Amino acid sequence: MLVGVAKETAAGERRVALVPDAVGRLAGSGVDVAVEKSAGAEASFADDAYEREGARIADTVLPDADVVCKVQAPSEEEISRLRSGSTLIAFLQPLVNAELVRALAERGVTSFSMDSIPRITRAQPMDALSSQSTVAGYKGALLAATHLGKFFPMLTTAAGTIAPAKVLVLGAGVAGLQAIATARRLGAVVSAFDVRPVVKEQVESLGATFLELDVEGAEGVGGYAVALSEDQHAREQELIARHAQESDAVITTALIPGRPAPLLVTDEAVQGMRSGSVIVDLAAEAGGNCAATEPGKTVVRNGVIVIGELNLPSTMPVHASQMYSRNVLSLLSHLISNGELVLDFEDEITRETCVTHDGRVLKE
Repeated sequence: MLVGVAKETAAGERRVALVPDAVGRLAGSGVDVAVEKSAGAEASFADDAYEREGARIADTVLPDADVVCKVQAPSEEEISRLRSGSTLIAFLQPLVNAELVRALAERGVTSFSMDSIPRITRAQPMDALSSQSTVAGYKGALLAATHLGKFFPMLTTAAGTIAPAKVLVLGAGVAGLQAIATARRLGAVVSAFDVRPVVKEQVESLGATFLELDVEGAEGVGGYAVALSEDQHAREQELIARHAQESDAVITTALIPGRPAPLLVTDEAVQGMRSGSVIVDLAAEAGGNCAATEPGKTVVRNGVIVIGELNLPSTMPVHASQMYSRNVLSLLSHLISNGELVLDFEDEITRETCVTHDGRVLKE
């Protein structure tokens, strides 16, 4: 069986699906690996590093590989070059990419989506959403610190004492918790809000204050928050606006799978914030949690800097690739037996992660 590592073609994508160490592990288990020329270059993994681990470098892997590993979903042109009967592993986002999923099914490609890994204990090593959210949360806090015209920590200097920055984090999933931890390490005073009361202990364990906003939602499948009722959502927005006015930086991370990001920071809330404040919207790819967010751009609204940068994990390609690679390797190890791909649809991981198979769409 041949596993192929494709070079990413999406604009701005610098990650690679498998790093040399993972390739070495696959090669050691009797699997042949081909890596597309310069596939890891943007993440600082040279072709000769892959060759030393037993891979061969190829001009292309899409037509020949039995299993193709990618980060981003393939383009139409890439789908046309995938061999019928081959298997694809990538971030496919089937809930919002119905046309892509149908195209893969029509091509006869079996596909596994790394954002569909079930949130169960034995699948944790494969959880790419969590690994990449960790990168995004870390980078989000750094962006807030970079754009804020203030120190994050309290400083005592000959020129007087400087008060620490106040950071508000909305959403306490993986990205939010990492943003909290990073902002705290930088010395900021951090508060956080989430509609799931179960995360309060995690927030407080990181040294942040959990805001009791008198709005309590439920936890859905996979630990994600479910949408609030219209009345609850209005109260949530009002209370967030009040706390945002007192904050120097707001980092938003709230996402609901398969749906637009919930609007948490309204235009009125932005207008009520102090000039020079910063909003980092980590949900920009799903439309954003802030009404002033323009996905892919950094804008200034009423003196407030609103950052809607996309694909933050790609801005840290070395560690993001290493983490994603471990996720992909774990999934491959689950699917491969004696050097061959074995699909057991009685198994929850295989069943929930597989998007297309045998010409059919399994998840849409």
